[in-house]
Amino acid sequence: MESIDVIIIAIYLLLTIGIGVYVAKKASKGLDSYFLGGKSIKWYYLGLSNGSGMFDVSGTAWMVGILFLYGVKSFMFMWMWPIFNQVFVMMFLAVWIRRSNVMTGSEWILSRFGDDKAGRASHLIVAIFAVVASVGFIAYFFEGAGKFMTVILPWDVSLVVGDLTLLNAEQVYALILILLTTIYTIKGGMFSVVSTEVLQFGIMVLAGILVAGYTFFSFTDAEITALIPEEWTRVTFGSQLTGFWSGDFEEFNRLIDTQGYKMFGAFVGMSLFKGFFASIAGPTPSYDMQRILSTRTAKDAAYMSGFTNLVLFIPRYLMIAAIVVLGLVYIAPELANAGGVTSNDLEVILPQVINNHVPVGIKGLLLAGLLAAFMSTFSAFVNAGPAYIVNDIYKKYFKPEATDKHYVKASHIASFAVVTLGVIMGFFAESINSITLWITSSLYGGYVAANFLKWIWWRFNGWGYFWGMLSGLVIATLQFMIDQGASTYTEGSFLFWYSHIPAIYLFPIILGFSLLGSFLGTYLTPPTALKTLKSFYTSVHPWGWWKPVREQLTEEEQVGKNTDFGLDMFNCIVGIVWQSSMILLPIYLVVRDYEKTAISILVFGVTTLILKFTWLDKVKKLNN
Repeated sequence: MESIDVIIIAIYLLLTIGIGVYVAKKASKGLDSYFLGGKSIKWYYLGLSNGSGMFDVSGTAWMVGILFLYGVKSFMFMWMWPIFNQVFVMMFLAVWIRRSNVMTGSEWILSRFGDDKAGRASHLIVAIFAVVASVGFIAYFFEGAGKFMTVILPWDVSLVVGDLTLLNAEQVYALILILLTTIYTIKGGMFSVVSTEVLQFGIMVLAGILVAGYTFFSFTDAEITALIPEEWTRVTFGSQLTGFWSGDFEEFNRLIDTQGYKMFGAFVGMSLFKGFFASIAGPTPSYDMQRILSTRTAKDAAYMSGFTNLVLFIPRYLMIAAIVVLGLVYIAPELANAGGVTSNDLEVILPQVINNHVPVGIKGLLLAGLLAAFMSTFSAFVNAGPAYIVNDIYKKYFKPEATDKHYVKASHIASFAVVTLGVIMGFFAESINSITLWITSSLYGGYVAANFLKWIWWRFNGWGYFWGMLSGLVIATLQFMIDQGASTYTEGSFLFWYSHIPAIYLFPIILGFSLLGSFLGTYLTPPTALKTLKSFYTSVHPWGWWKPVREQLTEEEQVGKNTDFGLDMFNCIVGIVWQSSMILLPIYLVVRDYEKTAISILVFGVTTLILKFTWLDKVKKLNN
């Protein structure tokens, strides 16, 4: 790197750590200040912070790889998470969640199932899930950050003793970056996280605009059109995904055939099937849930979630599309000539492009932007995971009476513990893709059933929730262990066959076990106390099968039946199209397909207008 790039990165790191430490005093007032910012932060700052937290470097590297290989259709791969769960949160879930007025997702569970044995069992299992998910995501960041930094930085910092390599360069770089981020996150809690993430989001937007602008100055429209196959720019697809690369790039067709997405129609269908249930289940107990609970009112929670969708996708995909164009120009010929292209090769396209094919100055800003992406997402999970350990396990079951200062110190220790476990898991992960698939398909598969039922069915109780979640977590963990040993199984054996099935297709199995646990736990135990159900229904007011509870409400408690299901689902469908247009628009713009860019703008405009009348006007009428 040139000295100007190093200076830009150094200034960014100093600014981030400085801001994080400067605002740390506000976090010392207590757990509410530490984990939720005292519920005093404005919704648009939380929206920017939430968007920044979703702009992670590991995910960006993965998205660059799949867009590079599959073209525009690859945005549907994001449905595995699913990204459109943010649309469901925006339309109705943010309001439902914020009305609970609690600190964490597992504390929220007590308001649904009560504080008896069943409620505490459900409360404990969701806290455990939150910690496991945080550890998994930290491993995911550890893997991505190491690969990214090793390609970018020229120094071999491997820790070697004699002939034994204790830590390779990827691991050393990842540990350094994680340590820096952990320091300011632990010091300042939610105030530090939000303050630094707003700064980081601005840097990421600037970096995306600059690198996209650089591609426009460097290549003509004719050069880009000649480079990219026509099929690459098409959104439409059939039941089978066939290779469309030709000439020198035919090697990429072999990789498409071996990635597990050949049956593309079935893959998209399964992603939508999973996505619907995962979205209604609500956000997992992580940083997204913490942002919702940090807002001042339910109305602000809805605004914050909508704003997150609006600000995230266009700048992120400007950067991704521009990196892919540079990768197709410079990296694709090298990969094709080398032969034997793997998914790991795709994961390092991002740092290779930045290292070798981005001009001085822009490189420094882009690196600062991607460091910001890593640090913002990582810090969000470091803030969210320990909230469950301290507030929902330590405080509730071990030390219910202590000073705020004591709990804040306990939060510091919990944060270090979560980071340490995540790093250890990262040492054993094969690739970013393997952790991505485990989190999205296996771990979240175990979360979906119980959290879907909790909203819509009055009879679903705490023990049903506990056994549904536990069943899903056990199956998801077994799935991860089986996948890690895939290379050791005998070809033709059951384990070999099972470990080579794409994780998304195993979602129905995990969902089935989780549903079985949910129904058995529910029907073999008494219903939740009527008082708890009435309190939950009148405060949250969800739609679904709540008639027996509604009939028991007194005249003073009556809130009426929630009849918004049809409107909410309509808004969600429109919202998914709205969100997709914001992904496709920057991609088409960067690859100079101006006709499809215009169509994307038109779709964005029409869907925005519809949502103004069907969603925004309704939110404005909320009383709080």
